[in-house]
Amino acid sequence: MAMSGAGEGCSSLNGIVSEIEQKQFTDLPAELLEYILCFPVLKHVDICNVSCSCKRLHDVCHGRGKVWGHQYKLRWPRLQKHYRQNECCDWLKEYRTRHTVGVQIRRTVVSISQRFFTEVPCVGQVLGDSFAEIESLGAPEHFCEDELLSILNSDRRKSLTLKYYAKKILYFLRQKNILRSLKMFLEQPAEQQSALEGAVLVDQYCNPLADVSYDGISSQLEEITDKINKMLRIKNPSHPSLRVTQGDCFAVDDFDLQRQVVVTLNAVLYEQLQYKGNECDYYNPLNSYIHQVLLRRTGIPISLSVLYMTLARKLGVQLEPVNFPNHFLLRWCQQQRGSGDIYDFVYIDAFGKGKQLTAKECEYLIGHQVTADYYNAISTTEVLLRMVGNLLNIGKRGEGNEKSYQLLRDSLDLYLTINPDNVQYLLLQARLYFHLGIWPEKVLDILQHIQALDPSQHGAVGYLVQHTLEHIQHKKHPVEPEVKRRSAPEHLELQYSVGLIMKHKRSGYNCAIYGWDPKCTMSQEWITTMRVHQLSSGANQPFYNVLVQDGTCRYAAQENLEPHSAPLEIAHPEVGRYFSEFHDSHYVANEELQTRYPEDMAETLGTVQDLYHRLMPSSVQQESPNGPEGPSQENQDSQENQDTMPT
Repeated sequence: MAMSGAGEGCSSLNGIVSEIEQKQFTDLPAELLEYILCFPVLKHVDICNVSCSCKRLHDVCHGRGKVWGHQYKLRWPRLQKHYRQNECCDWLKEYRTRHTVGVQIRRTVVSISQRFFTEVPCVGQVLGDSFAEIESLGAPEHFCEDELLSILNSDRRKSLTLKYYAKKILYFLRQKNILRSLKMFLEQPAEQQSALEGAVLVDQYCNPLADVSYDGISSQLEEITDKINKMLRIKNPSHPSLRVTQGDCFAVDDFDLQRQVVVTLNAVLYEQLQYKGNECDYYNPLNSYIHQVLLRRTGIPISLSVLYMTLARKLGVQLEPVNFPNHFLLRWCQQQRGSGDIYDFVYIDAFGKGKQLTAKECEYLIGHQVTADYYNAISTTEVLLRMVGNLLNIGKRGEGNEKSYQLLRDSLDLYLTINPDNVQYLLLQARLYFHLGIWPEKVLDILQHIQALDPSQHGAVGYLVQHTLEHIQHKKHPVEPEVKRRSAPEHLELQYSVGLIMKHKRSGYNCAIYGWDPKCTMSQEWITTMRVHQLSSGANQPFYNVLVQDGTCRYAAQENLEPHSAPLEIAHPEVGRYFSEFHDSHYVANEELQTRYPEDMAETLGTVQDLYHRLMPSSVQQESPNGPEGPSQENQDSQENQDTMPT
């Protein structure tokens, strides 16, 4: 009893001391309390607990105060650019909203794999329903984008499926915003449209995940302009271009002064900075993207012309774009402005290091005569159509892989935004979507538009309508995926399993297995073309679907594959479709792939232990068939994002 009484007294004493300490703490000035509560070690859960302890601390932690502002900035630093410095804001409300959006975004992304997984890569797959689902949240777009970026920037080897679909959604959201900006750009009066700004929008749409901005590109051009001015100052210290401040619009009227600018521009751009036309890799789409032209210092006639024309105008020389066949040019008037005579112009070949040509020499450039119409100046809209048309042709020339189809889709989107009634490209877009098996409802809308514009297309339209309707009906009754168990009698010859890193014995490429067949299932034409009959077991052996390091997907015979002696990650864009993480020596299949190959991960782990036992840490040797013990990484990430929220 005495001991008990002593314990109770001690407890009471601690309570009194704690009460005194709390009283002393809450007596501190509000500014000092805010300073203490902004210590980096305190998380939002701690602030929630503190604010619930007494009215004094609850008041200090009010929504518009420094404490919640600090918590918001600490957790989501990328979002600070969306707020003005010292902006008065309800940070607690912003915190709740951003947190809720994060939970909703992750929930949506986690569910996508279950709805859109296909064992065979679906080129150009569109996750339309999920995009609409995210848009329906009504959340601020910068919150959605920040959460997607948080997913993409997490541990490189984990959450691969989550990252795969987050990347697709971010791609779509950014493209949607860029297309909106392009439409606003096209609504401006023609004289206010800048070819550079249009080229940046084209670049951004085709590379929505790259860090490309008009301000960034303009800043790089200002640096080149400074170099030109520096050289021009040596040649003519009193040149009027040197007195112009950044952003001013002006024109140098004297032809000798204009010539000094052009000569100096050529010297800096082609001699000092070594810009040149890309003759060796002319059809590389990077030549059309202005940020890549500046980075690689090479391009094609139209991209180099936009760069050249923009620099010249900054220095007071007005050049005009010329839609010359097969070779984009600029023209420089040598007479009074307004002349319509093609012989009153010098034509500049930006692809050819700024070489100056006469009208006749332009024909020698392409090897045939053209009418005078081809020497006329064109508008910024026509420049963009030519630029996008080049990308379209590159996409059509492609190898039918994910990359070329994506380029074709992007360039068609751009072209039809600029020229929405072009029947030829509308029909190409409908055929492309039909071929890829995506957006059947949109295909019907496109076909209806084509029929209204050109009734003579009723044959092609009718064929596509019929087969698109069949596709829509087929989607309503999906076929259950085949489940392949390696323990089945017909699968006994299988030596390898999903997730293993392999090397091709003949071609030498590295790859990861994401599927298999007990015998070759390709057509007889493919078997003949690939000379499968020359293999010792021919087509009558297991064949494996593999993701190759070069970004291709291949179908390889078992006798041509062997486990890699030093397993490494495979840098393939489709890895996340099939695998949730890379685990030192192998890939862990995601839930969808494990459903189709339910016995493979156990086999993979056994193979890995036999092959790499001495190199592997004990934690990997004890791993469960589903990867590391515990819930999947995607589910863990989702749970972590649903921690306690302030109420």
